[in-house]
Amino acid sequence: MNAAQLADQLRRDNHFMKDVTRWEVLPARPARTLPFPAGMDERLKAVLAKKGIHQLYTHQTHSMEATARGEDVTVVTPTASGKTMCYNLPVLSEILKNPDARALYLFPTKALSADQVSELYEMIEMAGVDIKTYTYDGDTPAAARKAVRQAGHIVVTNPDMLHSGILPHHTKWVKLFENLRFIVIDEIHTYRGVFGSNLANVLRRLLRLCDFYGSHPRFILCSATIANPEELAETLIGRPVTLIDDNGAPMGERHFVFYNPPVVNRQLGIRQGAVPVTRAISGMLLKNGIQAITFARSRLTVEVLTRYLKDMVRDPLGNAGRVRGYRGGYLPRERREIERGLRAGQIDAVVSTNALELGIDIGALDACVMCGYPGTIASAWQQAGRAGRRQGTSLVFFVASSAAIDQYIVNHPDYFLKKSPENALLNPNNLYILLSHFKCAAFELPFGEEDGFGNAPGARELKEYLEEAGILHRAEGRYHWSAEDFPASEISLRSASSENFIIIDITDPAHHRVVGEMDRFTAPMLLHENAIYMHEGRQFQVEKLDFDACKAFIRSVETGYYTDADLNINLSLLDVEKEEQSFGGGTAALGEIKVTALVTMFKKIRFDTHETLGFGHVRLPETDMHTTAMWWTVPDRVVAMFPSDRLKNGMMGIANLLRIVCPLYLMCAPTDIAVVYQVKSPITDRPTLILYDNCPGGIGLSEKAFGMRDILLGRALQVAADCSCEFGCPSCVGPAGEVGEDGKKTAMRILKEMMP
Repeated sequence: MNAAQLADQLRRDNHFMKDVTRWEVLPARPARTLPFPAGMDERLKAVLAKKGIHQLYTHQTHSMEATARGEDVTVVTPTASGKTMCYNLPVLSEILKNPDARALYLFPTKALSADQVSELYEMIEMAGVDIKTYTYDGDTPAAARKAVRQAGHIVVTNPDMLHSGILPHHTKWVKLFENLRFIVIDEIHTYRGVFGSNLANVLRRLLRLCDFYGSHPRFILCSATIANPEELAETLIGRPVTLIDDNGAPMGERHFVFYNPPVVNRQLGIRQGAVPVTRAISGMLLKNGIQAITFARSRLTVEVLTRYLKDMVRDPLGNAGRVRGYRGGYLPRERREIERGLRAGQIDAVVSTNALELGIDIGALDACVMCGYPGTIASAWQQAGRAGRRQGTSLVFFVASSAAIDQYIVNHPDYFLKKSPENALLNPNNLYILLSHFKCAAFELPFGEEDGFGNAPGARELKEYLEEAGILHRAEGRYHWSAEDFPASEISLRSASSENFIIIDITDPAHHRVVGEMDRFTAPMLLHENAIYMHEGRQFQVEKLDFDACKAFIRSVETGYYTDADLNINLSLLDVEKEEQSFGGGTAALGEIKVTALVTMFKKIRFDTHETLGFGHVRLPETDMHTTAMWWTVPDRVVAMFPSDRLKNGMMGIANLLRIVCPLYLMCAPTDIAVVYQVKSPITDRPTLILYDNCPGGIGLSEKAFGMRDILLGRALQVAADCSCEFGCPSCVGPAGEVGEDGKKTAMRILKEMMP
């Protein structure tokens, strides 16, 4: 049975369709092409002809023409639309014209780097030309590194390696920096929040070195579909870009099925689990011979689903190679073997984390199953794009979990299917991040009196501050690095704070091993002494938390419970940047706050039944964080409508609703922001709802929320109104046991009164 026949069969199956909230058919779309751009090298035309390509898609031709005019380009088209050609063709053309020319490719993951290099090799071999392409990352052997530095025409790496392995050692890379013509950055929608803010500063350092060596490279950036690709690209590279979003690639018919597992406990709003439903749908595809990929959000879920599916296809000898798992932690050789098996059609089903979401070539599959919402629409479309050949029908199933965000998506399919409302946000001028990279830049190259740091503000003040701190030494009008340490080693590109806690497994006394890290502000909650720390499904007890040395020591245990710490948060106002009257007599404001967190106790909670087994005390110092926040005050006339208990329950419900809605519209992880309510706030002295960036210095989320505050309140009200529960549930305002029987009604009334 093929995908089209299965789609017809399922649509006639009333038992299956009763839990489908939307069955959307995206029609087939023909290709739109244009001739090769003028001046394209004949050898490349010959290579493309061998591949059966005699014209380019519209976006490929437009991007090549813009690049030829010397413009920085951002290409925004869906998965499998041939974005790779948008940078490979201009780069290869330039190197064929000028053999000294160099290009730097940046990919967010090693797997993607390896995949793109193999595609480049193929084109270069078919052209019969001597263009050396190398991957330079942590897996590159030491013996090969010198060859890469000296001879690599195209160096493929990742932001972490560029930050710590290339820029600080630029004197070994003179050939690259003197002749750099192109910087290619793929999957830029992944560079948001702290990671994106760090990358923008790494690029400031890179361009500063290029300027020193006399090169002026152009950028070619590629992104999945988001609301603000132009703004994101320009913030990353610090200069204007030309947006190319006219997708000319063809697409076969695609059926998008939104499936909401049935409710098993209506009072508590609990549904059948997403994993057993995903198992059933993936198993159905496997039985019908439809090649499919299943995405799960955790490594543990991937392994569980892989085992289920393997058990369905084992032969008499126990072999089940037609089903494979794929996730971080597998050896590179094993991952490459799985990718080849998918391309060759030797694997019928693969279960993966988001490791296969980005543009790794695994061929075109016939179906995709998403076990839960991956976190952003951009990621969801990347995953869905794994299914669908250029001709023929494909199937995509989104299976919602009970999580509030999943329930919002499955009950509001238009949010997903219409133009993406997600904004990727970053703040390169976050003082914590900027100062760290300013140190790195000074280590790499002394600053002159008038030298800036890209378009970053306050370069003079930063130089003076670091001189006073003894980190820079001023001599003959230049600021030289004078500290002994290596500044790049202290920065994690994926977190704002350099003071991450290292988690060390001491189960084996003879062999201690580092198993992870955690930021300073989360550690007291999850790594306090006697906490149960979960890692890949295994349980560990925290034996000791060394706060001064930033180390946590854990030991493997088997317990029937997990722990949950109580965090006391105190907010104090530092500065108000903006304040505006909002509808109904309340105010909305944006400013800077200090967040003081103190963990005082923790609960032991039994698995499955979730009953509390006992309590324990936590003795740790307070942690302070300065960040940005926005807040709404509830109008006085609304406050007067409710007794204090009802007002508190209603505000708790609104805070829960905003925690659902804000990550969707700000394109961030739920942990990137915090939403709290205060019946009498020390910031305003009135009932107040506060949203703040859960990151030192802030990354722009609160500022964006301030600009779209009415939209966020409107969507919060919509979530509550659309939820079928009567008094509240985890999918909207929270369980009725927490917010009271009148919590949902009160939250909705307050929201209506606060909105225009």
